[in-house]
Amino acid sequence: MPESAVSTTALARPSTPKTHVSLDADIIIKNAPDPVFVSDLEGKILSANDAVYELLGFRTDEVLEQSLSRFISPEETREFTAALREVIERGATRNARLNPRSASGEVISTTLNASALRDAEGKVIGAIGILRDMRELDKARAYADSLIKNAPDPVFVSDLEGKILSANDAVYELLGFRTDEVLEQSLSRFISPEETREFTAALREVIERGVIRNTRLNPRSASGEVIPTSLNASALRDADGRVIGAIGILRDMRELDKALAYSDSLIKNAPDPVFVSDLEGKILQANDAVYELLGFRPDEVLEQSLSRFISPEETREFLAALREVIERGVTRNARLNPRSASGEVIPTTLNASALRDTDGRVIGAIGILRDMRAYEKVVRDLQESKAELQEKILDLEKFEEVVVGRELKMIALEKEIENLKRELNRYQGQIS
Repeated sequence: MPESAVSTTALARPSTPKTHVSLDADIIIKNAPDPVFVSDLEGKILSANDAVYELLGFRTDEVLEQSLSRFISPEETREFTAALREVIERGATRNARLNPRSASGEVISTTLNASALRDAEGKVIGAIGILRDMRELDKARAYADSLIKNAPDPVFVSDLEGKILSANDAVYELLGFRTDEVLEQSLSRFISPEETREFTAALREVIERGVIRNTRLNPRSASGEVIPTSLNASALRDADGRVIGAIGILRDMRELDKALAYSDSLIKNAPDPVFVSDLEGKILQANDAVYELLGFRPDEVLEQSLSRFISPEETREFLAALREVIERGVTRNARLNPRSASGEVIPTTLNASALRDTDGRVIGAIGILRDMRAYEKVVRDLQESKAELQEKILDLEKFEEVVVGRELKMIALEKEIENLKRELNRYQGQIS
């Protein structure tokens, strides 16, 4: 019997206090779901469980007492020997790559975790190796790499210190650097110290929550241009599910920032009062026409709830209008009567449209107020003119009634005179 087989035989002698430990180990190895083998310090396989034979497709007699070098390449044999030295020195080795060739000739990608096999005196006499079949994971990684490579947005992979491990063509196109100027470089090479701290904080959030959204980064390109971007990042995990880095997706914000600057300019220079609010009615932005309408200073308006300027009933109506904005994207002619700094209640109508984030979600409203004081004055003047006109019409009708009455009386009198004349003529004719 080989001396290195002490662990599975000699340790099982009844006089040894570690008997049950050794037997339990053999049972655990035999029934482990992962492929598990025991080797001596030269790499000769002393024991293996059924999962090993299932993985490789060999019979028991084709595996036991064979050197691991029969199943792996000379280079990997050297790496395995180095892993054994690490087991001797440290008691364990993690995630060593092995690619054994199966009975059918297939090269099977695996990772090896190995721990020390010790004799009764605690001396390391071999290793217990656990293989993990990496074929499905490697397929998933290859698919993920393909997704990253072919993504339309700039995508990069970094470790937890911010070192860039991988990047797609869109990253190089965005920044204008060559591959060797980006890979293995710290992200801090491309962003400011302050943003490096923010990115490090974002990485901590990725570790804790698994994802981070809409962090602003402004990397400097090869030409020196500062490029505004937003970063969405998700956790990069190892085979054991531990976060080992981040997959970052950058969104070039230059066009959007131009659009936002343009919209800000439109808001600022609009002749009508225009404001921006969140979905709770807090005022985030307003133009000069708002301050002119209400008579308040900017610090008395910004970050204030609209409920400060309108009645509780109108606050409920405004929130209902916001719900309509969320559902339909717009609301029309809602009535608001804000109270100005002087205490005047100002009649206005509100037209509002949806304010959306970069993902198209409604995050607030852009409201345009129309001062209705002049309009309502015109309406009042028209109503007053209408009342006056109606009074004049009544007077005319009365006058007409009087005039017509007189005319009718005159006509009746004229008819009576005519009748009397005829009667007189007839009477005179009778006399003569």
